[in-house]
Amino acid sequence: MSERIVNIYEAKTNLSKLLKRVEEGEEVVIGRAGRPVARLCAYQPRRAPRTPGRLAGKVKMAPDFSDTPEWLIDAFEG
Repeated sequence: MSERIVNIYEAKTNLSKLLKRVEEGEEVVIGRAGRPVARLCAYQPRRAPRTPGRLAGKVKMAPDFSDTPEWLIDAFEG
């Protein structure tokens, strides 16, 4: 799939229309003299990095957590 390059003049003139296309999920390539310079795409807010162990000591497992009832074993084995 080839990308259509929008020149800078067209991008300045039609910025609102280009933003609408971006909001609808499209990416727009902006170029100068037919060469790609920038990509206009939807804003994705930065997410905080995950912190391993945040729930340490807060999650409790029942003592019989890993015990599988016989009726369930029979249901799978037939």
